[in-house]
Amino acid sequence: MSGNGKKTVKKGNNSSGTAKNGGAKGLLSRFRNLQFNRNIGIDLGTATVLVYVQGKGIVLEEPSVVAIDTTTDRILKVGTEAQQMLGRTPGNIVAVRPLRDGVISQYEVTLKMIQYFIRRACGNMFFQPRVMICIPSGITEVEERAVRDAAHEAGAQKVYLIEEPTAAAIGAGLDIYAPNGNMVIDIGGGTTDIAVLSLGGVVVSESIKIAGDKFDEAIMSYVRRKYRVLIGERTAEALKKRIGAVYDHPEPKYVEVKGRCMTQGLPKLITLSSREMIEALAEPISAILNAICMVIERTPPELLGDILRNGIVMTGGGSMLYGFDQLVTRATGIKTRVAEDAVSCVAIGTGKSLDHLDMLREGTINLSNERKIRL
Repeated sequence: MSGNGKKTVKKGNNSSGTAKNGGAKGLLSRFRNLQFNRNIGIDLGTATVLVYVQGKGIVLEEPSVVAIDTTTDRILKVGTEAQQMLGRTPGNIVAVRPLRDGVISQYEVTLKMIQYFIRRACGNMFFQPRVMICIPSGITEVEERAVRDAAHEAGAQKVYLIEEPTAAAIGAGLDIYAPNGNMVIDIGGGTTDIAVLSLGGVVVSESIKIAGDKFDEAIMSYVRRKYRVLIGERTAEALKKRIGAVYDHPEPKYVEVKGRCMTQGLPKLITLSSREMIEALAEPISAILNAICMVIERTPPELLGDILRNGIVMTGGGSMLYGFDQLVTRATGIKTRVAEDAVSCVAIGTGKSLDHLDMLREGTINLSNERKIRL
């Protein structure tokens, strides 16, 4: 009896220990989840910011615009609400885009904007997040340091920088670690990044400051030159999204546009077609095609054979212009396609890289120099 009793007590102790272990495991699991959600990726674009939270995906996509009260130097609105103020603010309020051509042009404003997006994405967190940010491939050391410093000051515990073509390739589902050449063209708001990747690294690359913003400027300039009508940035961007094209539509599209007549100073309504957009965008598109051909010329022959077989992948909002992939195919002789969910590819690639932060060193990531990882 006493032996059985001892056994019973022993079982009870084991049960208690199991409960304690279970509780400890539960706490550890919750802590790990907390740690897991501390990692965030930011596609800090000239036109749009996308934020990827590990374990959740893309949680935020807003314009890179900040509204500031110039009398008090106070930030009033950030993102979509600030964009709605562009060209419509009173004298004491200005709506600005603190990033130009893919880099920081107004440091303090960018800092506040990053803080705002981190808080929006993560809420009130006890621990500082680890942050990975995308940068153009042609960025200078000074510009790179500005991005890193701004993220640290905005509350990041550690900051990792990844080049946009690498993130775009990962987001597009390409195996960049194979001994195989892949070519990516990422056309964002401020820069177009073209790169050939193999074995986890960039072999040849080119970054030019001609992209979505320059498309908008070209449309504004075309309307002013041909119709003597002034239109704003937002109108030009809307035109680009609705009827923007670099290749002939089977059936041309038309849209009515309101602007201000330069001769009379009065409102004027004009009608533009998708064929006119081809003419309007000819100059910036030609510059991008030239950059693509330059990268192809500098690509080693072995990798060029791989690219001929694999084709070229286009990502970014600028690649969504009608017929852009067909135009690149015609200009290079290499089959070109636009990636699925092209606008989010860079953010998705950054998010996939977050799973391996423990294997990476803080700073600018060159995956070919890091331990080989599968994303």
